[in-house]
Amino acid sequence: MMNISKRLAGAFIILVCMVSVPSLSNAQGAPESFADLSEELLPAVVNVYTTQNIRVDRNRRGGNNPFEEFFRRNLPPGAENDNDDDNDRPRTRQRRSLGSGFIIDASGIIITNNHVIDDADEISIRLHDGTELEAEVVGKDDKVDIAVLKVESDEELPFVSFGDDTESRVGDWVLAIGNPFGLGGTVTAGIISARNRNINSGPYDQYIQTDASINRGNSGGPMFNMDGEVIGINTAIFSQTGGNIGIGFAVPSTQAQTIITQLREFGRTKRGRIGVRITGVSDDIAESLGMDEAIGAMVNSVEDDSPAMAAGVEFGDIIIEFDGTEIEEVRDLTTIVANTEIGSTVDRVVLRQGERVTLSITIDELDEGTDEDDTDDRRDRDDSEPETVLDLSLTELDDEAREELEIEDDINGVLITGVDYNSGREGLRGLRRGDVIVEVTQQEVSSIDEVKARIEDQRAAGRSVVLLSIYSRGQYRHVPVRLDEDDD
Repeated sequence: MMNISKRLAGAFIILVCMVSVPSLSNAQGAPESFADLSEELLPAVVNVYTTQNIRVDRNRRGGNNPFEEFFRRNLPPGAENDNDDDNDRPRTRQRRSLGSGFIIDASGIIITNNHVIDDADEISIRLHDGTELEAEVVGKDDKVDIAVLKVESDEELPFVSFGDDTESRVGDWVLAIGNPFGLGGTVTAGIISARNRNINSGPYDQYIQTDASINRGNSGGPMFNMDGEVIGINTAIFSQTGGNIGIGFAVPSTQAQTIITQLREFGRTKRGRIGVRITGVSDDIAESLGMDEAIGAMVNSVEDDSPAMAAGVEFGDIIIEFDGTEIEEVRDLTTIVANTEIGSTVDRVVLRQGERVTLSITIDELDEGTDEDDTDDRRDRDDSEPETVLDLSLTELDDEAREELEIEDDINGVLITGVDYNSGREGLRGLRRGDVIVEVTQQEVSSIDEVKARIEDQRAAGRSVVLLSIYSRGQYRHVPVRLDEDDD
């Protein structure tokens, strides 16, 4: 199996098949035995073996072996050319890996992790009874790490069904079956340790965490509840050594089923899109806007001709509800939008100038083939007589600055020409020379005096943070900056 690792807090997040066992809501303790359930489920769990053919340059003249020239000079007459021809031909070596999977349809539909089969030239499936079958890829998704395979069999295959992971609770028993270290069908048990975990493996993390024993080779295996339903696909472990320490992660069944349905129908994943750039609402941003708590996703920019623009979403809106679901953080919004049916129209609630506004928006399809460029590449310029506010050197935005920094004529605000990072003021690290302050606490500004007036309004309201809306290289963002009592 292909092992994938991420360093996290001095340890590794290692992609491996892991298993956990959610229990029934009325379970009072550990079952006397998992034997009956294991016997029922084992036949539907498979071992996944992959082979990747890698071309190796055999040209000894480009090699590093110091003896090759000696052997070439001492070949018998007439043998050199034959050997040259043989060594000039590329050689292929094979890389093999292993993982786990499970059958969800008697016709031969198998689910595993994308990282188990990614880049494989050959995929083989070994059933519980030892039968080996060749598999082909129906579709795969690297964002949620799921792949759908298909095998052909003369007989109907045993299969398992998905359950609803949201009905399982922390502390419920779960059962894992997989192929650790290539040993074949292996059963482990544990409990659900936590839900909705973000391990920074992708943009849509919402893993189930378990303490069931998971090791290399378990990737792609099922996590069962005590009803024998699949509620997760074991995907990663947290480990300092690569072995099990009781912290494993599984893709929830409700999230996986949406992906699997699309992969079976289209061969790829179709994710929803609304066309906004967003940032999290920090405690400082919430304080600066007088919000009771730091929730929601703040809109930094709205793409032209996007569903968000058509729906009337504005720069600075804070999205707090989407299709009836409360948005507590950015990840909540990205996940729910991605999983919303393309073409459907849903309501979203935003906070705008402290007021709740409901907007209807039609979901478009996300083009995952394009990458957004968030890099900073600002030009230096010399500015005369800047004024210092909040430890920022500010100057009016004139025609010279617009031309040199390529700032469009329709952008109004105040130019930042310097930042005193040594002042100790919180928030300055989010600002740079060349940024343009376009709003202060969601109020447009076009002069330094207006910036200072908005700051005074914040202080008069008893707030200790001011929210600056920044324009930079065609993008917008929000930066909260801490106020001091003696600020001018």
